[in-house]
Amino acid sequence: MKLVIRIGIIGTKEVVEQIGQVIKTFPTFTPQFCIVENETDIPGYAERLSDSVEVILIYGPLAGRRLKAQPKLSIPVHYVPLTEAGLYKALLRAVKDAKLTQGISVDTLTKVLVTRAVKELDLRQLPYVVYNGPPYASAEKLVAFHQEQYEAGRCSIVLTGVQAVAQQLSGLGIPNLWMGPSDQDIIVSLERALLSTESRRNKESQIVVGIINVDDFGKLVMQRMNEHEVQLLKLDIQRMVLSYVESLDGYMSYLGGDEYLFFTTRGIFERETGGYKSIPLAKDAKQSYSLSLSLGIGFGMTANEAGTNAREALRKAKEAGGNSCFIVREDKSIIGPLEMSEPVRATFAPLDVALVKKAEAAGMTSSYLSKLVAYMSKHEKYEYHVHEVAAMLHITVRSAHRLLLMWLDNGLIELSREEKLPKGRPRQMYRFSFIEQKSY
Repeated sequence: MKLVIRIGIIGTKEVVEQIGQVIKTFPTFTPQFCIVENETDIPGYAERLSDSVEVILIYGPLAGRRLKAQPKLSIPVHYVPLTEAGLYKALLRAVKDAKLTQGISVDTLTKVLVTRAVKELDLRQLPYVVYNGPPYASAEKLVAFHQEQYEAGRCSIVLTGVQAVAQQLSGLGIPNLWMGPSDQDIIVSLERALLSTESRRNKESQIVVGIINVDDFGKLVMQRMNEHEVQLLKLDIQRMVLSYVESLDGYMSYLGGDEYLFFTTRGIFERETGGYKSIPLAKDAKQSYSLSLSLGIGFGMTANEAGTNAREALRKAKEAGGNSCFIVREDKSIIGPLEMSEPVRATFAPLDVALVKKAEAAGMTSSYLSKLVAYMSKHEKYEYHVHEVAAMLHITVRSAHRLLLMWLDNGLIELSREEKLPKGRPRQMYRFSFIEQKSY
């Protein structure tokens, strides 16, 4: 059964929308969003949500302070911090808009952080003043501080980490920028929230089976001068794979020829791949031995289920043309392709079983689906004409046209536009909307 962790996301509209985009890279989470007008409303929403979610994530220094002062909730509450990244973003925007004519007034962050940021951005001549009053001061006190600095001519713009302060300053006609969290700040907070849940801790120990296959191993063998060089190549590959499996605290078994089997746990594998994003082993193989790998990863409630899913995932990696990795989860949903020796521009949320079945019913075989997803992840392109589809799938133009019509009739793709050519009739472009909607 697919692991589903309900998480409450509470914050102002801008923050909730930003977290909503980032959380797509965490397929385990099922978010429940709550938009508030003011940070002071967050504690009340958190208390009401605590009975329907496993963990809560909020942004807002003032709200965090109030929640800590309340009786402890029965579930974990995590806070997205404001770090230097938010300050850098605001400073660069102020420079771009030519608003640093006098200086800046800053709250929420410490003077040490502001000093370092100004220095690293080569703004040493920029005057700045940092609020050094009590932590978690009220919005009214922060507004009064910034108003005083502005009216005294000490700053031309205010950088604040509190949205309520930004709104009040705008009402007073004082230029300001709100320093929101960066995507990386949100990712770190979501990772902490994920690991704090009981469901996740149980899932951490779930077994993972992986099958590694060396692409075109026969050609590599033929390039060796003699049997001695062939055996040395095998030993080098085995050492490389063994080192990788050791980094996973896993167990490896050589299956003979060009395949290796390994076992590890889900938590370790997720951390090693950066949340199912890249396979470091693939880059090592390319750089050290100029070879590519195909990986199949299987999750399951039993070793047998995980092994069966790993073999299915490897088949999809091979169908995609090799040099790729797919994951088949316990509910048969698919994650992939993960970044291998070549970068990918887009990653995909899990392709659920219903979508895969719908695609297959429309004549899109597992092989075609794997190739399409792998190609589009590398090029981040979702519009194609019939000749491009034929080349991508290694089929005739006539067959590609027939398949496109089937997929169009079943709602998998849609007509997007006509591409004008220097000569002849315009060319119809097809948008693979069902794949585009799964990318982020």
